[in-house]
Amino acid sequence: MKTVLHKANTRGHANHGWLNSWHTFSFAGYYNPERVHFGALRVLNDDTVKGGMGFSKHPHDNMEIVSIPLSGDLHHKDTTGRDKIIRQHDVQIMSAGSGIAHSETNANHDKEVKFLQIWVFPKKLNIEPRYDQKSYLPEDRLNQLLTVVAPDDANALWINQDAWFTLGNFEKGFSSAYTVKRNTNGVYVFVIKGDVTINDIALNERDGLGVVETETLNIKADSDAEILLIDVPMEIEQEA
Repeated sequence: MKTVLHKANTRGHANHGWLNSWHTFSFAGYYNPERVHFGALRVLNDDTVKGGMGFSKHPHDNMEIVSIPLSGDLHHKDTTGRDKIIRQHDVQIMSAGSGIAHSETNANHDKEVKFLQIWVFPKKLNIEPRYDQKSYLPEDRLNQLLTVVAPDDANALWINQDAWFTLGNFEKGFSSAYTVKRNTNGVYVFVIKGDVTINDIALNERDGLGVVETETLNIKADSDAEILLIDVPMEIEQEA
């Protein structure tokens, strides 16, 4: 087993006033040659947006973009005609494919929205842009792992990659195990809340841990905790 540990306070940081963003991997003005990506996982941003503010319309192509609101509501618009509110406990995915433009703004003027913005390199290039979102209730992942994004699960949002996103809400003392989906994949663990131990490595809130060359992750909640597991190919191979 090989690991890479990213403590929360070592992330890139940008505070634009309306946006307070922490970057696990190189993004915008933050560049660290040792933290460009973890396999097919390219971006993991931990964003807080002030009321009524947000990202104006901007383009993307050939990227799988997942948004997970942690509190508050996001207002999404894009050039496919989608006009949606993404709320806490929702998960959204957008396949930028051959090209799409979208905006993401705080749907409320009186409170912040906090969300994770995650980019994954796609498996197939230039597919038709697509969008989907789904709600996953906290009780459905209490003391269990729940897959919310996958290429092969009818209960999850489809992704154009051999990648799986799994959420878990654990009470203190609860233990679980996660089996890596493919032997060529690695898993990036992001601690949304609380403290956990993964394969004897202690992690705290907003820490990240990349794990490769193992079949299983043993997870123990050292406090009430919420985690996200991102299981991705370590080699980026794209089909035209």
